Amino acid sequence: MPLHKENILIVDDDIHILELLQRHLTALDFYTFKAVSVKEALTILQSRTIDLLITDLNMPGVDGMQLIKYTSEHFPKLPKLVITGYPSVDGALEAMKSGVVEYLTKPFTKDELKQAIAISLKEKKPKVTKTPRQQNAYGEIIGNSKAIKSVTQIIDRVKDNKATVLINGESGTGKELVARAIHYNGKYASAPFVAVNCGAIPENLLESELFGYVKGAFTGANEDRKGFFQAAHKGTIFLDEIGNASMATQLRLLRVLQEKEVVRVGAQKVEPVDVRIIAATNFNLESRIASQKFREDLFYRLTVVQINVPPLRDRLEDIELLVDKFIFKYGVEYKDKLMPITQEAINILKRHHWPGNIRELENVIQHAVIMSDKQITVDSLPDYLKFTIDFPKETALLPLKAVEKQHILKVLAHTNNNKSEAARILQIDRKTLSQKIK
Repeated sequence: MPLHKENILIVDDDIHILELLQRHLTALDFYTFKAVSVKEALTILQSRTIDLLITDLNMPGVDGMQLIKYTSEHFPKLPKLVITGYPSVDGALEAMKSGVVEYLTKPFTKDELKQAIAISLKEKKPKVTKTPRQQNAYGEIIGNSKAIKSVTQIIDRVKDNKATVLINGESGTGKELVARAIHYNGKYASAPFVAVNCGAIPENLLESELFGYVKGAFTGANEDRKGFFQAAHKGTIFLDEIGNASMATQLRLLRVLQEKEVVRVGAQKVEPVDVRIIAATNFNLESRIASQKFREDLFYRLTVVQINVPPLRDRLEDIELLVDKFIFKYGVEYKDKLMPITQEAINILKRHHWPGNIRELENVIQHAVIMSDKQITVDSLPDYLKFTIDFPKETALLPLKAVEKQHILKVLAHTNNNKSEAARILQIDRKTLSQKIK
């Protein structure tokens, strides 16, 4: 097939191979850029428009496979062609899985190179996953993983009674969704559900917000006011971040649990309350008990039933279902349509550790929907999710000959192997340079 003039980046630590490839590519009417290392290749990729990457696999320091993985995610539309003098089945399979289109073994002919380039430059369309997928939903909680099913099984057992529940889980795992599932899927669903973030209310105001106050109890208390517990009467109060409550507030919570009554701040009269308490924390309350920051008696009152919400990294099989949920939510909100997502993008999402859990995943999909037009691809994902290369520290002490060799190769690549220009930059004569190259 006829070839058009394209920009091709060739990467190899062997200067002779670079020269050979450049001659072949120039004869085929291509523009060429050369790099003797992965680090130099990335500099060129970030500053130039490259249409094809040709790279060796075996290079010192950072090898070509890492370059392939990096470009597959940061430059997903860039086709890749591998050339190697040390072929292996495993290496070829890994390269192909990482997005390499063609694989050439040294030595190769000019015609073989031409054919491989022609194949590589054909457009490669990403695979698209179709939505929606079948899911096991419990209110807003979705997932088919064993970890999330154990949570919904406990919800089934507590939803129709008023046993006190403590929900443990990292930030962003959906603890409030679990609390809402308990309330809204049970027989008390028509009663109030009141959510209180104990960590968001200043400590000096938390008691008055929870239990209410009477006129004149403190400066600014100009009238009697009910608290969250009275507002949740006959229903559920959800105390999020309970580990942040002061010791004084904890003592009053203990009284509510024991006596089923509250006393407003500044009042003497008790008021009965009929309320189910669900608390949640991302702290280890046992360790806070040991450091005398949480009451042991309150802990045992709160843990009639415990639910441990798993972090997202322990339920990666649910990621596709969660992605569908958020694509629907933000696709309709921002684009007025559902957007498909490529399998390559899903693979990156499944590989991430998700320290921010489901909240982080939702933010990523919200970003991706905004940045996409017709479908969500690898290009739509934030860079921090993609493959990174850890380059060796440059402070390593090398022999003088090794340092000299690296520098000469770098200058030759910079000058497109113009030995006269390279000798001028190196401030040596051309004859000396030729001897060093040999």
